[in-house]
Amino acid sequence: MNFIHSFLAVTGEMAPYLLLGFLIAGILHVFVPRTFYNKYLSGDNPLSVLYAALLGISLPLCSCGVIPTAIGLKNEKASNGAVASFLIATPQTGIDSILATYSVLGLGFAVIRPVAALVTGVCGGLLVNRFARESSAQSMEGGTCTVESGSKLFRVLRYAFFEMMQDIGGRLTVGLILAALIQVAVPDEFFLHFGSEPLLQMLIILIVAVPMYICSTGSIPVAAALMLKGLSPGAAFVMLMAGPAVNLASILVVRKSLGTRFTIIYLSVIVVFSVLFGLGINAAGLSVNPIHEHLHAHEGISTFKLIAAILLFILIAFALTMKFLERFRRRETPAADTTVFKVEGMHCSHCEAAVVRAVENIPGVEKADASAPRGTLTIKGTADEFMIRAAVENAGYTFKGSE
Repeated sequence: MNFIHSFLAVTGEMAPYLLLGFLIAGILHVFVPRTFYNKYLSGDNPLSVLYAALLGISLPLCSCGVIPTAIGLKNEKASNGAVASFLIATPQTGIDSILATYSVLGLGFAVIRPVAALVTGVCGGLLVNRFARESSAQSMEGGTCTVESGSKLFRVLRYAFFEMMQDIGGRLTVGLILAALIQVAVPDEFFLHFGSEPLLQMLIILIVAVPMYICSTGSIPVAAALMLKGLSPGAAFVMLMAGPAVNLASILVVRKSLGTRFTIIYLSVIVVFSVLFGLGINAAGLSVNPIHEHLHAHEGISTFKLIAAILLFILIAFALTMKFLERFRRRETPAADTTVFKVEGMHCSHCEAAVVRAVENIPGVEKADASAPRGTLTIKGTADEFMIRAAVENAGYTFKGSE
């Protein structure tokens, strides 16, 4: 019962803000054209680096989804510095995670998260412009994003409450479950017993957070739960910053697509600045949202929050069920001029769009469709397989040949 209560309490606090954040993300996706984001990023100067960070902060992309998007920007002639700034700043935060951070951790953390993303993105971009202006990334002619069908309202709702739920719903749920388990299973003041030094706590969090995958929203309840067990606010912020910004898979893709020097700068900026911001938060004595006291006291959840939590999980359950069933949907026999290729590394709708953009302008490609659940790329036309392989691999994915 303690676990269920803790789970509902954390979910109820976040659900209203998450639903609002998803809706805003859908509006941005539909009403802000892709060309707007690309227009200001091509200059090899500090201003393009600043624009890249500012534009990336509002986007609800995780460290998985941001990789193909950043490579797409590179292919559309964005500067290396702008690409680095976008890669570093974007996954750390987003409209949904800013609102969720405010709901769980308070105004201070909600303000510092986008500020930290902006500072690290700009600094990383400037360093790349200075020391890794040229990279090993192979640029190719990128196409435009596939036109979405339906009214704008339908597209907003579909992206906000279906596609985004498919992309991060599972990891968000895992984050909430972990938060509840931490509250129930980990003894109070646990972190104070083995690492009372804040810097040591931050290093431990870095060792755990950097290689693993956790989205900016899913990291919030985990950080809150760890703080209840004695983790310092600064060390919790390291998790909020470094965990979403990078993972082992993204490191490998960035190195392959953008070069070793680029990758070293990218990682170093995230690690160093997350620790610096963490130390600054501890030195400033930043207080957190009273939700901690509520969770400790096992206070009841309001009807409104309970309804929001139920709605959130209905949407997540539906989206993830449809994603799961997609793997087993009966496949039609491909037409004579259609070939199905296996592609590894696609995890979300952004990955699918990146693969389609990579191949749709290849001579001979009449139509392209990618499926992350199945790990397939379906090509209608007579395009050369070697060109398809090169395009897919340049976009940062693993081409495994035809089925």
